[in-house]
Amino acid sequence: MTAPGKPSPSRTFGEPIAISGPRGDWSRVRADLDRHATAVLYARLDDWRPERAGGPRLRALLGRDWERFLGLTHPDVRTRFASSRVLLKFAAAVALRVPPQAVELGYTGTGRPYLRGYDGVHISLSHTDDLLLVGLATGGVIGVDAERSDRALYGPGLGRHLCTPHEVERIEALPRHERDPALVRLWTLKEAYSKAIGLGMQFRFTDFGFGADDPPTAVRGPDDSPGTGSEWAFRTYLVAGGRFTVSVAVGDAGFGATDDTAAGTMLDGGIVDALTEALGEEEKETVPDDGWW
Repeated sequence: MTAPGKPSPSRTFGEPIAISGPRGDWSRVRADLDRHATAVLYARLDDWRPERAGGPRLRALLGRDWERFLGLTHPDVRTRFASSRVLLKFAAAVALRVPPQAVELGYTGTGRPYLRGYDGVHISLSHTDDLLLVGLATGGVIGVDAERSDRALYGPGLGRHLCTPHEVERIEALPRHERDPALVRLWTLKEAYSKAIGLGMQFRFTDFGFGADDPPTAVRGPDDSPGTGSEWAFRTYLVAGGRFTVSVAVGDAGFGATDDTAAGTMLDGGIVDALTEALGEEEKETVPDDGWW
């Protein structure tokens, strides 16, 4: 169950960072990556609606995701898809020190996003209701997940769908008003860990669990035995005035954090300069400046 895994000191975490649109304060994202090798940021959907970018600019931002975006028929699904990818690209651009339209996303067979051509920064994405959530990490994998804090999850079948036997016992022992919040915490932790290891919903939530300790120190097996060690770190937060519960899972690769994540240090400087200049010239010709990049 432990992946990717060499024991290493537990990571520290900063508080989740609220980003109020493309012109928001991105300095904390860069600072958290430098200090913690991890940054978690969230935003309101309304601040990142795709129509604010305009057609040509949105197409440049979405890149390879443009055709997928066009194939989505439900308006709300289209909006969340585009908005979450644009936010993710802006965040990754801060880490790589490139224009956001120069960031290209790829997807694994299980749908996990990654940065094409650059593996020094790992990414994760979640969205629910009107919240968008992005996680960035260096030197290891990351998974993030968000759910409404008031989501009702308690009911029959916990042991068949969501909890290990030990978790069921612990939830049932709680006062009734504490059960749903405890389950939302467990749900988001399990989603975050599943995303971090790249399995998503293929990893049954009844096959692993978390203890009552906060922050969790390890993933637990179905028999409540430790399933991970110090190579993994977890956190849960309340954001947006407590409306949403956010969980983060980070697994160190055992090689330490990346000191310099700028794409220019990994690619030929002339190539980076030419790409940046070409993208900048194209933008000047096609779209008036409104602060989107």
